[in-house]
This record gives sequence, structure tokens and C-alpha cells, in this order.
Amino acid sequence: MESPPGILFMMKGGDMAGGKINFDYLIRFDLVRERIAEIPDEAENACFYPDFFIKNAEYILKVIDTFDRYTLDEIGSVSITDLKARNMINYSDVLPENYDNSYSNPDYADEKLGIYGGILSFVSAELQMLPAIMYGHGKKTDDDICEMEEALILMELFVYLYGLFCGETKPTLKDVEKQIYYHAFDYIETIAGNRMYETLTPNYDCIANEIIYGADLSNPNYLFMYGEYISDTEIKLSEFLSRMSEEEIDDLAKVYTDGFRRGFDVMGVDFTGKKTVNIRYHLGQERIVRAAVKRFASMGLEPIFAKCATSRLVRRGVVRSGYESSSVNMQFEYDHRLDDRFFLDAKFVKRRLDATKDFYEGLKDEAAVYAGPAVIETFGEELFSPVVKDSVEGYTEEQQKLSVEMMNKLGMISNKYLPGDSYSFTIIAFPLPDIGDDFENIFRETARINTLDNDTYIKIQQSIIDVLDVADVVKVEGMNGNETDIAVKMRKLENPDKETQFENCTADVNIPLGEVFTTPVLKGTKGLLNVSKVYLNGYSFENLKLHFEDGVVKDYSCDNFIDDMNDSLGHDDTEAAIKGKRYIKENILFNHEFLPLGEFAIGTNTTAYTMARKYDILEKLPILIVEKTGPHFAVGDTCYSHAEDHKVYNPDGKEIISRENDFSLLRDTEPEKAYFNCHTDVTIPYNELGRLYTVDCDGNETDIIVEGRFVLPGTEALNTALD
Repeated sequence: MESPPGILFMMKGGDMAGGKINFDYLIRFDLVRERIAEIPDEAENACFYPDFFIKNAEYILKVIDTFDRYTLDEIGSVSITDLKARNMINYSDVLPENYDNSYSNPDYADEKLGIYGGILSFVSAELQMLPAIMYGHGKKTDDDICEMEEALILMELFVYLYGLFCGETKPTLKDVEKQIYYHAFDYIETIAGNRMYETLTPNYDCIANEIIYGADLSNPNYLFMYGEYISDTEIKLSEFLSRMSEEEIDDLAKVYTDGFRRGFDVMGVDFTGKKTVNIRYHLGQERIVRAAVKRFASMGLEPIFAKCATSRLVRRGVVRSGYESSSVNMQFEYDHRLDDRFFLDAKFVKRRLDATKDFYEGLKDEAAVYAGPAVIETFGEELFSPVVKDSVEGYTEEQQKLSVEMMNKLGMISNKYLPGDSYSFTIIAFPLPDIGDDFENIFRETARINTLDNDTYIKIQQSIIDVLDVADVVKVEGMNGNETDIAVKMRKLENPDKETQFENCTADVNIPLGEVFTTPVLKGTKGLLNVSKVYLNGYSFENLKLHFEDGVVKDYSCDNFIDDMNDSLGHDDTEAAIKGKRYIKENILFNHEFLPLGEFAIGTNTTAYTMARKYDILEKLPILIVEKTGPHFAVGDTCYSHAEDHKVYNPDGKEIISRENDFSLLRDTEPEKAYFNCHTDVTIPYNELGRLYTVDCDGNETDIIVEGRFVLPGTEALNTALD
């Protein structure tokens, strides 16, 4: 596709030359910076909507100014007050207290910019990513400015748009949309390529590497070198960990790294030849990460540190995968979750898929030695339920289909170069100071939960599996207002002496321990799954209901947008119900028309549940922990996605045969229908669980949990924590 003359710079008093101009990056950067520096003085009399361009130009110049930052040696002696002030310059515009008057807020942009509001709000939001982009590569010199290519092309886009609005008449909306489209189309190769390189290759020059290997972690000032938003959360977390002994820190790292290595053995994946591990963490956890890096080195693994994706060209919703800080404003992120609607079409999708395949081909050697991600999750942040704004248009029906198609095909490409049975992973979680005054106690109790004895739980969980393996269906019923009433269909074992349906899961890839799980049979699985409150994929859901027929979600609702009791008595055509359905479709179904039940599990970690009830934090626990505190149901792909042909065994030597369902069976014949590229667990906590029991082929019932307590012989010890 031929693109217009450039996103390069309408020089003052001049025009663009035809075609693309291959300026040296340094020259381009200096030129665009000089041009932006002229905008605040001239825009008032030179363009339409001068306030938008003046404010964003001033912001860009401030970000560039703060980029001239301190070295690791210098930053420790700077006052933290000064560092906070510099950091605030980069993020003040989208802080909640300022967001109502920000062009990054679609409502405000609509009010001030009319028909251009949505698309220019997207541009403003992209510019807010400049600090993270510019700081991410470590200390810069003038000769290294080319490393900031992503920042440069954003600045060039801004200057070109300014030129469009400096004519005698306003540009048409179509002209502006065309330029945004060509920006995305022209640079998706660059953005996607950079992202893939960052996540598969050790980058010794990135700022995270500098900090993990060289910073004084006893002084939280180092946090401000990332360029990310730094709140009191990150500072308090760093200060808390700095007070822990080396032995305590090493114990935390040991659980995490040993779980990663054990995952290869449990899953039967060959560890030979693995050389890299992608470490993801929250800023402030650097002491744990530094200790983990040493332990990974003893396994022969080098760390890969990658910041979260910044550009909407490659970001998915509000998912942040990489090293991260607290969100500057979750409403801001939610408002821009669908910004790819401005350029998402079939040609863009094809270009991204082609670019991804080409880059994987170029990185196939790196992919071959990739051991997988090792993730330290966090929990405790304030629960978020967004405002759904009329100013934010959703995907068209065609774009919904394209988005699903693109994610499916990206998954297929990834699996070709990174087969699901060629690497492992581990995930562990710790609280953030946001969780409240009991943070330190909760942190230490979480650390204890992460080290519960595997052997003890293997025996208890085997008692449950023995009953489940002879079941025809498993039935789950709610209590205390929970309306769950669902039957989950089981397989019939042909060789029960050597086969099992459920995995006996302890602390390896998912820490802490405490669940048995299976891939259920879809046909015959039916009923209602209900939970009063749950936090999924970064969002809070109230009175979530998922209706299943033959193992597939057929209908769904939530009460997030019910304003008063009268609305709660309304029907599906009420505005609240419509918004609730859209909310679920975007953030649980990920725009699929339906999702199957990919997993059914029974969580056994009553110790984690008791901690959550003690500190009243059950809703704030991450899925990683909360899924262990009751039965859970995952919609989307199975736990064995892309690795169904790889045999997996329980500690007793039995093969787990329930690794696929009617959709993943299509992986060889119709691969585009086999996977959904999502997996979301919904857990019923023990206090909402009335009865969980099996029914065999003869109609005999066996209780496992009744009124939130384990009653099956061999599981009684799990009630000790509840008592």
C-alpha cells in the first residue's frame, strides 16, 4: 500500500517533499523537537484548536527535558521530593484529579474538539506513553537517539497533524483518520518487531538491567530511573523489602525459581539447551528479582526484562505484560482499550500477521532457547469498576470479528515458533502496600502460604481425585444468595489403573499450591455459574452470571451498571443490562460470541481462604490465589492449550487424559477454530458454596464439600484452617 508523503514534518513556512525522507535519526529528532518548540508561541494564530496542540507540545518538551536524567551513581543523592516532581511532570495530565480536563479523556476531547475528539484523544493518549518509551533503553547519549525510534515517530505524527490543522480550512475527519491509519500501517512492523525482540532477547542496555544489576536497592530513588509512573505504592514496597534480611529475600526468590524449574519436570518438558527466562515484576520488587536472577544463573538462564507494551498498535485491552508500576489512572486505560478501532481493518491485520511471522523467523534461534516467563504478580490495589462513556465508540461488528481473528492467528504463529510443549512458566503473587495497614502481615502470611508442603496436599487431593475419576457428573450448588446450579460432565476412564481425569496440582507453575483440575466434557455440561463479587482481568464484576449449555457460555449478565433498585428489577433491554453485557463480552469473552468451559477445578487451599477472610481481602486476591479457595470454572482455552499431544502424569504415575475438548480437537484440521487465546477463572468462594458432589453412572452421590466445609474422608485436615 502506498502511503502519503510522510508523517515527517511540515517545516515552518514550507511543505513536504514527496515520498519518504530517510533522515538520520539524530537529525530527525532535532528537527522535530525544534518544530514542536515553535508550536506554543505560534499555534494561537496559526491553527484550529490551538489549545490541544499547545498543551501537547508543552508536554512533549517537558518529557524531553526530564529525559536528561541522572545516572545510577547520581540519583541516590537527589531529594526524593525533586524526583517525584519530575515524575509528576510526565503523568500529571492523566491523574484522576486532572483527568476531567485532559484531552486524553474522550469526554473532554469530544466537548472541546467536536468531531475530531475521539481520534485526537487517541493521539493525546499515545503521547502519554513517551516517558516509558524514552527511558526504557537505559542511559542515552546524543549518539544513541536512534534507540528512541518509537518516540520519534509519535512526535512526527503530532507535528504532521498540527500541519493539517494549520490550513485555511479545517481538514476533513477523513483526512485525519487517514493519517492515523497510515501511521499505524507504516509502523506496525517497527512496533511489533521491537516488542518481539524485547521479549525474546536479553537486552543488556535496558534500564531494568542497569537497575537489577547495579542500583543501590536500599534507596528507593532508583525507581525514578524507569520513567514509569512512580507512586507511593512502589516507594513503600521497595522500602519494605529493603528492610528484609538477605536470607528472607533469598527464601522468596527460591520458592519462585524452584517452582519455575520444577514446572519442566512436572510437565515433562525438556530443559536441555534453555538459556533465557523472561522475568516480569512490579516496580519495587527489585530485591526479589535480583536474588532470582542469581538463582536462574545457576540454572544456566539469562534474564530478559521487557517493559509493558506502550503503543496501542500492539497492546491488547488493558493487559500489561512486562515489568510494570501502578496504573496512573485505570479509567484512562479503560477509555483507550479499544483505540485500535481507528486503524483495525483487514489490511492492517494482514500486515501485522506478516510482520510477526517474519520477525519470529528472524528470532527462531532465540525462541528455541527460551525457557518461558517467570511472573511475580501483585494484588491489593483498589478495585476498579469503570465508567462506560458514550464518547468511546466500540468496535464495529466487522472489527470484533477481525480482532478475534487476529488474536487467533497471532497465537497460531507464536505456537509454531514457541510450541506450548517446549517451554514452561511460573507465577507467584505478593501484596502491594495499597492493601491497607496490615500490608506487612499480609505479605508475610502470603509468603507462608506460598511454601505450604506439597507432599501433604498431594495425598489430600488424591482422595478427591479418586472420587472424581468415577463420576459421571460433578454438581455445584451455591448458598447465601449465590444462585449457582451447574452440572459438569466427566469422561469415562477406559483404563482407570493407568489413567486419571484430574491433575494433582501443587506448587510449581502456579504458586501457591492447592487444586485439582480437568478439561471437562462440553456436551452435558450445563447450568448457571454465579458469584456475588469477583475481580477479573483488572475489572470488578458484581453479581456475575454465566449461563452454560453443552459447555458453552450462551448468556451472561452483571449488575455493575445498575444505578438504583428500580433498574435492578428491569429486563435485558434496560440500559444497565446492555452495558453489563458489553462489559462482559469485552473483558471476559474478549469479543468472542461465545466461549467454552475450558477448565473445571476444585481449590483446596483453605489456609489462603482463611487469610483472606481474616483481613477481609478476598475480593482483592489475584486469580492465582483465589482460584485455590473454592471450585473454579475457566472460560476459554484449556490448561493444556497448544500442548494436548504432550503426555502429562500425576505423582502417582497415572496419565492425565483430559487434556482437550471439542474445540481443541480441531487443531490439526481447522486450527482457526481450535483456540480462543484467553482463559479466565471464575471462583465460588467457600462461603458461597452450598454443596459440591459427584454423581456416578448409577445415580450414587458422594459429597466433597457441604456448606463450605470438606466432608470427603481423607480431606478433613483442610478444615483445620477454616476452624
